[in-house]
Amino acid sequence: MMIVRLKKFAFAASLAAMAAGFSPAFAEQDGVTSRDKVLRDPEIVALGNDKGDITIVEWFDYQCPYCKKLSPDLEKLVKEDGKVRLVLKDWPILGEPSPYAAQLTQAAKYQGKFKEAHDALMRHVGRLTNATIEETLTNAGIDVEKAKADLAAHKTEIDDLLKRNNDQAEGLGFNSTPSFIVGTFRVPGILTPEQFKLAIADARKLAKKTKGK
Repeated sequence: MMIVRLKKFAFAASLAAMAAGFSPAFAEQDGVTSRDKVLRDPEIVALGNDKGDITIVEWFDYQCPYCKKLSPDLEKLVKEDGKVRLVLKDWPILGEPSPYAAQLTQAAKYQGKFKEAHDALMRHVGRLTNATIEETLTNAGIDVEKAKADLAAHKTEIDDLLKRNNDQAEGLGFNSTPSFIVGTFRVPGILTPEQFKLAIADARKLAKKTKGK
């Protein structure tokens, strides 16, 4: 497991055993991986505490078994902590029908049901097809016909969002799902709940240490 910072600070002790290499800082001038663009995309529905002191960003694919395995643990951690803002970035890189799952789930936000759609697809067991995606969302209370209409009406915005997610992931050097940012740590891989807690604690220490600098 490799955990690297987005800034040139020494690694915190609790992460040093897992850390290796070096990652560039948020590229404030590149128009893609600046802090605001990565952490606060206005088209993404943030979960958890929107005023939290630490943001976790996850790049995921609905066909990624590791993403599915981690999802309930991450949701529990965010709920128990109470001060984490969670940003979920669809990154459909595992072939068909991942793009359709991402598009239709994003379209569900226009009926206020992004989280319901996301959770349903994360809980789905077995291979995804366009038909199983629609069936799974219907069973979760999503109006799929409305979602399809909203997808057609907002296709440009949704496609642009997915492109931004991809460009940011590539710009940060990620090459698989799940990948994360925890505060200012870049985490290209899956963590255990305890490792997440350590990363959050160290991100808070770093934020406190560098505040005002």
